[in-house]
Amino acid sequence: MRAAPAFEYFDHDADVGVIGRGDDVTDAFVAAAQATFALTCDIASVAPRERIDIVFDEADPEFALVTWLNLLLACANERGLALGRFELRRDGDRWAGAGWGECWRDDIERRTQVKGATLTMLEVTERSGRWEARCVVDV
Repeated sequence: MRAAPAFEYFDHDADVGVIGRGDDVTDAFVAAAQATFALTCDIASVAPRERIDIVFDEADPEFALVTWLNLLLACANERGLALGRFELRRDGDRWAGAGWGECWRDDIERRTQVKGATLTMLEVTERSGRWEARCVVDV
């Protein structure tokens, strides 16, 4: 039996709101990355052939979410990669993570292009022991 995804979407005019949920803030950020890249392709069909590393410093978790997503998007676009797997660790203000994927192939269905994560409706909160990370992404 396949587990329900840890992410979902919410309506926002011409753009798309992404929501990632997890047991801790980094799990929620990973789920938000999955939601973001699932807009671009079927992330389950992307092989983890290449790795990109992301390291940044940010004290504010909300700004960290936008930074995380935008760095992933920029690196993926720069290298022509479809990403499908992510991990993230946090040590104080230092965030270190990675994304895995492969070069776009003809048989990877291209969906919506995500230009970037925005500050619109940005929120990172803990509710009842679960973390939620949300923002609007520009498509």
